[in-house]
Amino acid sequence: MSRILITSALPYINGIKHLGNLAGSMLPADVYARFMRARGHEVLYICATDEHGTPAELAAAKAGQDVKTYCDEQHLIQRTAGEAFGLSYDWFGRSSSAENRHLTQAFCEALDRNGLIEERTDKMVYSIDDGRFLPDRYVEGTCPHCKFEKARGDQCDNCGRLLDPTDLINPYSVVSGSRNLEVRDTKHLYLLQTKVEPQLRAWIESKTQWPQLAKSIAMKHLEEGLIDRGITRDLKWGVPVTKDEKPREGFENKVFYVWFDAPVEYIGATQEYFNAKGNANGWQSWWRLDEGADDVTYVQFMGKDNVAFHTVSFPATIIGSGEPWKMVDTLKAFNWLNWYGGKFSTSMNRGVFMDQALELLPADYWRWYLISQSPEGSDSSFTWEQFQSAVNKDLADVLGNFANRILKFTESKFGGVVPEGGEAGLLEQKLYADLSALLAEATEAFEAMEMRKAAQAVRRIWVLGNEYLQEAAPWTAFKTDVERASVIVRHGLNLVRLYAVLAQPLMPFAAQSIADCVGVELPLDWPTTDAQAELSKLPAGATVRSGEVLFKKIDDDMVADWAARFGGSDAA
Repeated sequence: MSRILITSALPYINGIKHLGNLAGSMLPADVYARFMRARGHEVLYICATDEHGTPAELAAAKAGQDVKTYCDEQHLIQRTAGEAFGLSYDWFGRSSSAENRHLTQAFCEALDRNGLIEERTDKMVYSIDDGRFLPDRYVEGTCPHCKFEKARGDQCDNCGRLLDPTDLINPYSVVSGSRNLEVRDTKHLYLLQTKVEPQLRAWIESKTQWPQLAKSIAMKHLEEGLIDRGITRDLKWGVPVTKDEKPREGFENKVFYVWFDAPVEYIGATQEYFNAKGNANGWQSWWRLDEGADDVTYVQFMGKDNVAFHTVSFPATIIGSGEPWKMVDTLKAFNWLNWYGGKFSTSMNRGVFMDQALELLPADYWRWYLISQSPEGSDSSFTWEQFQSAVNKDLADVLGNFANRILKFTESKFGGVVPEGGEAGLLEQKLYADLSALLAEATEAFEAMEMRKAAQAVRRIWVLGNEYLQEAAPWTAFKTDVERASVIVRHGLNLVRLYAVLAQPLMPFAAQSIADCVGVELPLDWPTTDAQAELSKLPAGATVRSGEVLFKKIDDDMVADWAARFGGSDAA
């Protein structure tokens, strides 16, 4: 048994997240966490709301609330939505926690002691109409490198380069749209990333097993040349800046940059978790190499736009601290799930958000679609038609139909119990061989965090069961050879059990519903590749029942209604 630490990118506090956010970090992290638990490993799955920065301040002002009250409410909303989607966090923390505040300050002070923090007078964008300095992402303009016209002040979403607001051509305030901007002097702390470039490069180059997307983004930033990064901002809401554990002189009205403190919250949230359990030092064995974390495998999940901060800035912080912190082993990055080729947008009524999705259909319908269409190799686009097809063909026609057919046949011909008698024949031997190969394929894909491949392998196992049932035809065999029909039905019912086990990471609610039909309780261990053994788990005489329809189909009228409500191809 291994110890596996899993973190997914922290969802930002300002509003419930859309399906693209879910598909790009939180959901695949949950699938992997559930799979690894089923494999018998000790898993710690950590996430949190990212609560600092200007967007939180502005959203709170718009809602007529102070920032803390706003964040309190939004954290609860996001935690509840995550639970409704079956996200099995061990802890869903908050970057505004006392734990994160102390850790962030401690990291800065360690960096300062090591000569990696420097005070600089910056020229920063000040919006005269807004009466405030504008944080990086609240200045937009034309990218100086690729000429993309809506580049943010921290990063260009088109070419991926990290930027400073003063780099932009024709900048404007995102808050008000005002171009009445001027550059003013303001003092800030800088993390001297350039000084740790050799160690950072060696660390990144050692990650030979990283998925290509993450590795290529990390190397791109190294090859373009590291820059020293400002890590403080002119804001009120955030982690106060300290020196020697006291307010730092000249920085009393400043806070740490959200991208400095947010990744630290992975550690902070782990502290929150263990503090809540009454084990104040328990977090150390997951994060401190000098306290036992050297046997932890650490996996991060995130969208591609977060990779630069997690492969450059946060590792530079950890390396620069000179302390024995656990660093990420594998970073699984995802491309974007778009909405009909465009971006999700609340203001433009484009896209479905997590709370809205659950008003339409149960969580597992969405979970299956988002994992089976996971944006791994390239960006992918949500369409209602694709979603309808995935639900109807995969869930209703293949998985649901198989379970329904064999369970109803068992009820009508065998009194709703697993029949005994008969010996496996050539069809069963072929089933064992084919199933063993597919179980190995599915297991390998889950282990490798290749979400699409894992879902495809599981679907092929469902198809295999349907093909077996069709060819073996127990309804025909029953007329002349009840023992032969018993063999087929027994294997079919064991396939239902197996499907429940395989569904645990992908569709946890449906998994239990399927398991209930054959009288087993989840969680169950992940199956071995010994298919014959896996299809012998249900004891003869065990009671089974067909229950309700597992998956209801989506009809064309529903699609038309949802497209009108949330936008469809005409909104692209």
